[in-house]
Amino acid sequence: MSNSSSIRHFLLLPLADTQQLQLLHFCLLLGISLAALLGNGLIISAVACGHHLHTPMFFFLLNLALTDLGMICTTVPKAMHNSLWDTRDISYTGCVAQLFFLVFCAATEYFLLTIMCYDRYVSICKPLHYGTLLGSRACAHMAAVAWASGFLYSLLHTANTFSLPLCHGNVLGQFFCDIPHILKLSCSKSYLREFGLLAVSGCLVFGCFVFIVFSYVQIFKVVLRIPSEQGRHKAFSTCLPHLAVISLFISTGTIAHLKPPSMSSVFVDLVLSVLYSVVPPALNPLIYSLRNKELKATVWTLLTGCFQEH
Repeated sequence: MSNSSSIRHFLLLPLADTQQLQLLHFCLLLGISLAALLGNGLIISAVACGHHLHTPMFFFLLNLALTDLGMICTTVPKAMHNSLWDTRDISYTGCVAQLFFLVFCAATEYFLLTIMCYDRYVSICKPLHYGTLLGSRACAHMAAVAWASGFLYSLLHTANTFSLPLCHGNVLGQFFCDIPHILKLSCSKSYLREFGLLAVSGCLVFGCFVFIVFSYVQIFKVVLRIPSEQGRHKAFSTCLPHLAVISLFISTGTIAHLKPPSMSSVFVDLVLSVLYSVVPPALNPLIYSLRNKELKATVWTLLTGCFQEH
């Protein structure tokens, strides 16, 4: 038996049993990470360079792209390194850092998605008050609150998780450091702090979810009353990408963490963890750019300008 003070490294779950499959997973992860880096990088560049995109919706979209980049850069590089070199090790410090940044980015993304829902609600349901309720200062404050809340949320969870004594080895059943799998190694019987944090987290997540559902009920009520088909189409085109991103983020995370024990297996856990930690950051730029003509036009201008320069 060992405790957390004697643990110098953790052993992550290998993505495959053979070297050939490990290399295949490396190529897949490389492709996904490059797509995420390219897509989110283009969104950040387009919003930063396109002055006509300096609106609250695109400002929050830029922040969302930053969290997506953070999520993909937190888990994927280490998984690619382990697949390429056929190893499972991650240092204790590396595990702490990986867990902190993953929770930080995921929590901040959820708060940003909630704020973006408020942006859509005000834009469609209270258009006359849009400039007042979502001025540049108000948007900056809301984004700062989202980032600060994600930081505090992650700090509390990371400090609590690694303050528990670990005496059930150092093998994690996941390809990255995740709270549930680290808690399985704990020999502490005092789960009061973790239960309290989980209760607060549950209330926070549920509160944001209720706000999102309530907002979209009001949004769809207003949109369906718009007399012109063109007006309804324009309103839906700004809401559907956001709704799709929220659905993908919440559904994959919920299934991964709240699935029944009967569904639990190494393969299922691996697939679900990839779905909620790797796939959304790669798909979000595609979802937003498909329905938004302004964003597509700006991205295309950036790309053609780069090609013409070279």
